[in-house]
Amino acid sequence: MTNQQQARRLFERSRRERFAVGAFNIDNQETLVAICRAAKAKHSPCLVEVSHGEVEAMGLANVRDMVDNYKQEYGLELYINLDHSPSVEAAKAGIEAGFEFIHIDLSLAKKDATYDEIVDATKQVVEYAQRTGALVESEPHYFGGSSNIFAEEIDYEEVKKTFSTPEGARRFVAATGIDTFAAAVGNLHGLYPVPKRLDLGLLQRIRDALDCYISLHGGSGTPLHFFEKAARIGVSKVNINSEMRKAFRLGLERELRDHPDEYAVVKLMREVEDDVQDVVEKHMDAFGSSGKAQLE
Repeated sequence: MTNQQQARRLFERSRRERFAVGAFNIDNQETLVAICRAAKAKHSPCLVEVSHGEVEAMGLANVRDMVDNYKQEYGLELYINLDHSPSVEAAKAGIEAGFEFIHIDLSLAKKDATYDEIVDATKQVVEYAQRTGALVESEPHYFGGSSNIFAEEIDYEEVKKTFSTPEGARRFVAATGIDTFAAAVGNLHGLYPVPKRLDLGLLQRIRDALDCYISLHGGSGTPLHFFEKAARIGVSKVNINSEMRKAFRLGLERELRDHPDEYAVVKLMREVEDDVQDVVEKHMDAFGSSGKAQLE
């Protein structure tokens, strides 16, 4: 069975057994180690993901090799997602690199992209993905925020203007043939001073309208009970990034303060990795994926 076939089997199980799989971004090897330790401790399947900036920093082939190496070392059910790929060409490169999951997000690079342009780009990626069987994810419009820490409040009246609708979701899936629809129901990229609120009623109506899988981007800063309910509704994937970045940054600052004479940075990393691992583990529990790993 290929990696892509195993990935499809995982999402089929997630839908049937009502758990979600975490997709956790890596900025470096340390965050990858933290994710792997969490997956091992929780016996959880998970996705490691990289977005365009992370690909530019590490390279597609290097990410593929690192993930495969740690997957074997730790004995994990582990996959790679190319997150927010900004062009058809970038998405195709991820498919060629053997990534099991591909998210094409034309609106990331072109925020004024028309609906027809997004549909056309997504269809091209769906067709190309048939070469390997990679699962393709997309959405019909720009998704707000960024993976950072914000000081301003969330203007939910403004955010609601970009919420998905059951009719719009059904239309987009039918037009593109995607495997996974990235729903917008109150989830938002980044961390804010107030917790996020998911419209679970809307999520249920979207679930009822679609046969494909559903993902939630911008999971950081969401009270965990929302994820528990979202998984039961039928969400298969949730993305977490900003909380991990915050844990890494604050942990590193603490270690530098506590060890001002240490210049071998590698000696400071274990406690930082532990901080990130804690973030990943609590989300695996909330997603219901703990104990769900299946290894051949």
